[in-house]
Amino acid sequence: MASIISPLERAERVAADREAVTCGGLRLTYAQVADRCRRLGGALAGLGLKRGDRVAVVGPNCHRYLELYQGVPGAGMIIVPLNARYAAAELNYALADAGARVLFTGREVPDLPQCVEHVFDLGAGYEALIASAPALPFAGAGEDDVAGLMYTGGTTGGSKGVMLSHRNLLANAGHFQWVWPFAPETRWLVAAPLFHAAGSVAVLATTWQAGHQVLLAAFDPARALDAMAAHRVTHTLLVPSMLAALSEEQLARPRALPELRGISHGGSPIATETLRRAHAAFPAIELLHLYGATETAPIVTGMRHEETLLDDPRIRSCGQAVPGVEVALRGLDDEPVTWGEVGEVLVRGPNVMLGYWNRPQQTGAALTEGWYRTGDLGYLDATAHLYLVDRAKDMIVSGGENVYGIEVEDALYQHEAVLEAAVFGVPDQRWGEAVYAVVVPRHAVEPEALIDHCRTLIAGYKTPKHIELRTEPLPKSAAGKVLKRELRAPFWEGRAEAIAGA
Repeated sequence: MASIISPLERAERVAADREAVTCGGLRLTYAQVADRCRRLGGALAGLGLKRGDRVAVVGPNCHRYLELYQGVPGAGMIIVPLNARYAAAELNYALADAGARVLFTGREVPDLPQCVEHVFDLGAGYEALIASAPALPFAGAGEDDVAGLMYTGGTTGGSKGVMLSHRNLLANAGHFQWVWPFAPETRWLVAAPLFHAAGSVAVLATTWQAGHQVLLAAFDPARALDAMAAHRVTHTLLVPSMLAALSEEQLARPRALPELRGISHGGSPIATETLRRAHAAFPAIELLHLYGATETAPIVTGMRHEETLLDDPRIRSCGQAVPGVEVALRGLDDEPVTWGEVGEVLVRGPNVMLGYWNRPQQTGAALTEGWYRTGDLGYLDATAHLYLVDRAKDMIVSGGENVYGIEVEDALYQHEAVLEAAVFGVPDQRWGEAVYAVVVPRHAVEPEALIDHCRTLIAGYKTPKHIELRTEPLPKSAAGKVLKRELRAPFWEGRAEAIAGA
């Protein structure tokens, strides 16, 4: 029966001596990775862990993290990758919620919950643990067994453990290979953090084809480009803020990247202007838009060759549902909407999560007759291309009109002075909510000039009523997503009913 370890088993059979991983100055073959994963399983069994027990990891990307991601579920246990930027309280909440018995960590974690029986450094401690452990055969996990608990959500007490099965993760790996060609020659740069779907999205697909993975401990545009050049990287995935930074660095200090074939992006909406600059920086490569969620393991739709669509209306689309996945839209009355009408995006397929760990009520709200309710708003065109307009919780209602922040941000990005932009609603006595923008400019520019620019592109009710200029980068999550909630929160402080939906 296929499980998350099946891609590694295949790679070991067909290409045991091929290099699998580069991490700093270390290179490992598939035979070595498979042996280390088996010894990891043996070490965990020696600690008394059994099938279904949870093993958590928090730390930077590294080859050991990659082994935990595959080897823990390969031993029949459940991997719990945790956000490296969690505060101690958030981290301990997730550990207790998951009931993790073992923690591998690259940082100090005070006041650990009682469920954590063993703590190992994600370095020397890990190496010492597996050094003398027996290499046990991989367990025969069931396809519907939980392979990973992926925590999503923001505040302490609010994060939820997304239960992804072996089937979910293998289905995603298959879907990715339908969308984009993976091959033994693939050299994938893991630039986003592995605790996030953007970092782990290609692990199994690359491994299944016995490709090569190059790991960055943390994203930095200059180091990423240097790694691409040094290790002949062919493909990667970045969130939009990473792609924007990478493009700026390449335009300022170009590197020769003859092996680079494609850059995919996902994790959050992207402005067309960001894609234009990416094409200017990397004119010979393919751009691929992927849309998904942690709950969908993650890929839902794909749009290939965006570089050829920069002046086509479809550039605003995130593509069509990948083979094996269904997308539907429902209105406020939970009835289907016709193409062109905005509704909530629902997803069905073998990649959809089992549910939220220990949260039956929230699971019931998110899963309806096999459909996952994403909370994203969008519409479909006549050829089933999906266009996202906003998160339901981020939509601005100003004077009775719906305003979608993505559209306003796209207008702002068309001004050459705009480096970063975030748009959200703030309280307004007259309109209920007013459109507010925070902009990080490339050079000096007046807010009024940006407002006038927007008026030439979008309706007056969509145009920002106020633009705040900042010199510091916008706040971002560890995965590189702009944290609108942090920008919005001061304006809604004391308005509990608004913050509850933020």
